[in-house]
Amino acid sequence: MYNANTLHNRSAKDLAEMARKHGVRGWHSMRKDQLIKALARARNGAPKARKVVKTVAAVRRSTAATTRSRHKPPAPRVIEKPKDPRIVKRLQQAKEKGSRWKNLAYVAPNGKPHTVVKDRLVVMVRDPYWLHACWELTRAGVERAEAAMGQDWHSARPVLRVFEVSNSGTTCSAERLGRTVEIHGGVNNWYIDVVDPPKSYRLDIGYLSGTGKFFILCRSNVVTTPAPGSSDALDGNWAAVAENFEKIYAQSGGYSPEGPNLELMQLFEERLRRPMGSPMATRFGAGAEALAGHKRDFTFEVDAELIVFGSTEPNAHVTLQGDPVRLRPDGTFTVRFSMPNCRQVIPAVASSANGLEQRTIVLAVERNTKAMEPLIRDANE
Repeated sequence: MYNANTLHNRSAKDLAEMARKHGVRGWHSMRKDQLIKALARARNGAPKARKVVKTVAAVRRSTAATTRSRHKPPAPRVIEKPKDPRIVKRLQQAKEKGSRWKNLAYVAPNGKPHTVVKDRLVVMVRDPYWLHACWELTRAGVERAEAAMGQDWHSARPVLRVFEVSNSGTTCSAERLGRTVEIHGGVNNWYIDVVDPPKSYRLDIGYLSGTGKFFILCRSNVVTTPAPGSSDALDGNWAAVAENFEKIYAQSGGYSPEGPNLELMQLFEERLRRPMGSPMATRFGAGAEALAGHKRDFTFEVDAELIVFGSTEPNAHVTLQGDPVRLRPDGTFTVRFSMPNCRQVIPAVASSANGLEQRTIVLAVERNTKAMEPLIRDANE
């Protein structure tokens, strides 16, 4: 213990050492009288034992509170929704666009829901190097895929899986996954390029997640591409199917040894708007074959077709009645349509390459053909 008199009797060097030990700030630059005052203040301001005990207890309480807070579950994070109407609208549009891109459920060209009884995937051979896949999928099938994939649904994308089918001459056949083609919603058909004809193929349509999980919606028929040069090149639209349906139907497996492919036949009848049968019955009616044996010296036939042409950007995506249209390098295109005796609506949709802009033009055409009663004169007149 020390007091003011004791400090006055000490030297400046001793006072400086005492100030250093007591943690007096700036002791090294103080004079003797300043060191005495600083040491006196330090002695009078020293904490008492009772206060030290109180401080330790407070530290213990603080430590216990910190321990309890560590075991307490964190409060849920509250994400504030944007209040700006423009931001809300953009987010909603982005969400709807993503939903349309992923939804493979078929929608009619007029935008109204199309009644589909069951899921169906049909693949046809267009030439040695191209396949044409057409599908109709129910909304219930897409919802089953979403429920089955769970968390994988968020990263899932719609795809077509192309399998190469090899037959060893027996009833058994082996399949090998050749490639995966990424598709999108809003369409019901897709063209697929193949190589090294002749080969047999089968397709699966479904959803593939980012983890590699695949959920199949439907499986197609098996088709075989012809050898190069064995058939003429066919137009990539249904007008060519109308003119060459027998060849395309046969190449697409319609006349398989197990019997006619009913799903393929149904698809042809829906797209061509006429029943499948022999070429004569299909073109002229059910009674044409009965009259085939009767020799006719005079025939007269009239038919019509519709030619749709237009232009857009070379890298745009164009569809007519839901079927993709192949553009020329300058962005122009020409499509031939059959004209049955009915009114038909042809929506033409063009989408920009980045998918941000879409334009639609609707053509409505009608054909009304009437065959007059023949005028037959007597040969003796």
